[in-house]
Amino acid sequence: MMITAKDNDTVKHIAKLAKSASYRSSCGEFFAEGARLCKDGVISGAIPKTFMYTADARDKYREEFRLIAQASERVCEVSKDVFAKMSDTKSPQGFLCVFNMLDKQKNLGRINNRGTYLGCERIQDPSNLGTILRTAEAVGADGVILSDDCCDVYSPKTVRGSMGAVFRLPISIPDNFVQYIRELSHNGINTFASTPRNASDVTKIDVSRGVMLIGNEGSGLSDEAIEACTLRVMIPMKGRAESLNASAAAAILLWEMARQR
Repeated sequence: MMITAKDNDTVKHIAKLAKSASYRSSCGEFFAEGARLCKDGVISGAIPKTFMYTADARDKYREEFRLIAQASERVCEVSKDVFAKMSDTKSPQGFLCVFNMLDKQKNLGRINNRGTYLGCERIQDPSNLGTILRTAEAVGADGVILSDDCCDVYSPKTVRGSMGAVFRLPISIPDNFVQYIRELSHNGINTFASTPRNASDVTKIDVSRGVMLIGNEGSGLSDEAIEACTLRVMIPMKGRAESLNASAAAAILLWEMARQR
C-alpha cells in the first residue's frame, strides 16, 4: 500500500501520537522510529500494528525491512514528505512502527531483596528517562518503578533514548509511588533514597540489593519519598559541584549497585 497524502487518516493519527501523551493513552498505542528501534521491538516480541517506510529506507535497510514487514499487521510505503509529517526526528531514517502499549504491570509483586531495582519520582525530561532506562538495562537491573507523575514512558524521545530498553525492561507504575515504596520498606526490602541530606556515602555501604530512588531533575526526591526509604545515600563529589543530572546520578548509583553484587 502506498500513501502520498499528508491528510491521510493514518498519517494524521501517527502525527498525533507523536505530540500527545493523552492521545497515546486513550488509543493505547505508541510508535518507535528508526531501523534499529523498530527491529528491537519486533525481536522483543512486540507486533507492529502499522509499519511505515520510505523507498530509500527499504533499499538501505533490506534485512531489517524483511524482518519488520513480515511481523507487521499492516505495511505502508510513504513519500519522504509524508514521513516527515509523522516523524519526531530532524533527520528521519524512514522506518516507523506503531505498537500497542506494552503490558506493564501496575505492581511488581516479585520485588525481593535478591534483586536490583531503580525507582524514579517525578522525572520530567523524556530524554533523561530514556537514558535512565537504557542504563538500567545495561547494568542488569531487574526493573524500574516509576511514579505516575513521571513523563510518559511512551514519549517518542523516551522510546528513542532508551535504545529499545522500553521493550525489554520490566517497568512498574504503581498508583501511589510513595505508599508502594513504604510498603516495600515495611516488608524488609532495602530502599535507598538518593539525597545530599543526612546521607551516607553510597560507596561505603551495602547497596547490592534493593530499590534505589532518584528524584526530579530540579528538586530531587520528595520528603515523603525520602521518609519512606530505609536508608539515605549520596554520591561523593569533588570540586564545587553540588548536584548531577538525574540520568548521570542514576548511572552512577546503578553502577555502584552492580559493582557490589
